[in-house]
Amino acid sequence: MSNATIRLVSSPSIADARVGIRHVFVRDLVLMSFIGVHDFEQGAKQRVRLNLDLAVFEGDVTSVADDIQNVVCYEQITTAVRAVCDQGHTNLVETLAEEIASVCLRPQQVRSVRVRVEKLDVFEDASSVGVEIERFNPEV
Repeated sequence: MSNATIRLVSSPSIADARVGIRHVFVRDLVLMSFIGVHDFEQGAKQRVRLNLDLAVFEGDVTSVADDIQNVVCYEQITTAVRAVCDQGHTNLVETLAEEIASVCLRPQQVRSVRVRVEKLDVFEDASSVGVEIERFNPEV
């Protein structure tokens, strides 16, 4: 038997009314992106599938007031993510995931983001390959 101490940490990854967390998500966004380390991947766009999950501090839920200015807007998030994918060549899916996470964390209400980047056309016998990361807003 181990003497290790188990420490429970509350995670902003769970939608929880008690702590005022809601999730804004984008599922299966398929974009074309210049990505890859191999010579044959240079100069040619590839399909990538992106999944985003933002844990957002909702504050006073009555303050939303049915006004888009009072929420983290998934349209603005996807526009920013499209811009990241269009900015030029990226070698690694890990790098692309970090850049996407960075733009997702810009709104002050975003506590954390989970980003999955998948390259869809790499292996004939696999639907995708890629990486998933979770990053936290250091200022919250």
